[in-house]
Amino acid sequence: MAASSKLPAPPTAAPTAQLPAQLPAQVSPPEFALSPALPHQIGGAEVWALPVVPADAEGDGPSLGPGAEEAGDLLGLDLLGLLEAQRATGRTGEVISVPVVHDDVQLILLVGVGDQSVTDFRRAGATVARATKDRASVVTSITSIAPDGGLGAFVVGAMLGSFGFHWRSSGPKERPVARIVLAGTTDEDADDELARALAAGGAGWRSRMLACVPSNLKTPAWLAEQAEEFAAAAGLRVEVWDEVRLAAEGFGGVLAVGSASVSPPRMIRLDYTPHGATKKTPTVVLVGKGITFDTGGLDIKPPEGMLSMKRDMSGGAAVLATMAALGDVGCPVRVIGLVPAAENAIGGAAMRPGDVIRHYGGRTSEVNNTDAEGRLVLADAMAYAVAELDPAVLVDIATLTGAMKVALGQGTGGYFANDETLAGLLAKASASSGELLWRMPLVADYEERVSSRVADGDNAAGGAGAITAALFLQHFAGDVPWGHIDFASIAEAPAERYEWTQGPTGFGPRLLLDWLGSADPLEGIA
Repeated sequence: MAASSKLPAPPTAAPTAQLPAQLPAQVSPPEFALSPALPHQIGGAEVWALPVVPADAEGDGPSLGPGAEEAGDLLGLDLLGLLEAQRATGRTGEVISVPVVHDDVQLILLVGVGDQSVTDFRRAGATVARATKDRASVVTSITSIAPDGGLGAFVVGAMLGSFGFHWRSSGPKERPVARIVLAGTTDEDADDELARALAAGGAGWRSRMLACVPSNLKTPAWLAEQAEEFAAAAGLRVEVWDEVRLAAEGFGGVLAVGSASVSPPRMIRLDYTPHGATKKTPTVVLVGKGITFDTGGLDIKPPEGMLSMKRDMSGGAAVLATMAALGDVGCPVRVIGLVPAAENAIGGAAMRPGDVIRHYGGRTSEVNNTDAEGRLVLADAMAYAVAELDPAVLVDIATLTGAMKVALGQGTGGYFANDETLAGLLAKASASSGELLWRMPLVADYEERVSSRVADGDNAAGGAGAITAALFLQHFAGDVPWGHIDFASIAEAPAERYEWTQGPTGFGPRLLLDWLGSADPLEGIA
């Protein structure tokens, strides 16, 4: 019962005078296998990872989980005594390393699982992954005591906790453990849970990888090439608008934002159709912001504000990675992913403060802040979706406002919704997936802030910035149930913490797949 989490090799780019020939070979996440045997019964592993459960209500403990007694007997170790000597508590993420000299194993890891919630097992998976880098294999019985959903969460945590990106001539500094065996697995549904976890973890990995790629390679055209490769692998329909077609069809927001760059903008469309779909099968449209680099335009950012702007296309990455995994999670509805991609650069052709642009469908916006560009490209894609695609639900996802980071810090994304049922579905998926969202209000009293004296709207509303950005976009949703996810707050991890690795987080695909991979993603809506 083995399953692989290997991802396709990163694609190459055509060499030009300005771009490197190709991305260096990257590391891959671990492969996973299931076994009913306990660690001491499985040969050939470098590491055994065993669960540590905290003290119970009576104060007894901490205690060791399945396989620990047999491992201790085989190795002649008092593992409980080692826990006591180390004053171990079994809290989530705690790990005690015990080197051993034995033909069967080289290292024992005693890993805390805390309250044994799904989140605890996701974090335990990440802990094991970090502690076993550059190892060939680990066998763990941790998931044998996991609750429903805990095995999958452990796998997702182990995959994302293994993530790495490099552009070194000498290769990566470290590599993920090559293989993880989930020992003591007897649940007949474990294969399906593992498959869904590999899809979710793989999507998070792809999204994070795209966000990490430097913008001297990652242009709008390059991002479109990745979409084409994802589509070919996943059996999706793909369509790409170049700058000529964008102009002919009236995508004024995308064109204005990308006007100063030597890398012209693109609009990317991916279509997923489930098996057995009929004319009555509803359509969900996902829109992801694809700003491949954001200087701020003529309203230029300070230098420190630009350091992470290679990941301002993280919303687009989330949509592309989600689309590629929909078939793997059995999504039962049609899904169309749209990524308006542009580089917000500086030059003689750049859009200026005070310019008025016409979006797809005719609505106009006065540009009073060239660094509020994300809403301009999203507006075009949303207007196109409403006019042409007949969506039952429309959801956009973007690193949109610094105000969201001010409001929520760096551990939670924000979301808005004009429909209570959709809001509940997104909240449920957030809690289940571990990608946390907090609902924000669409304050009608702030509507006057997004009005303009000369155009239909103003992109520079000012105060309550996350809310006014959402109000600006709401005009392009029409009467369609709409959700807006602004995860600028959690797009960048400041430090290593469980499944989050320092740098771009790749946030979004797990919660979108949890929602769209459910039995009825539009329950109560369509």
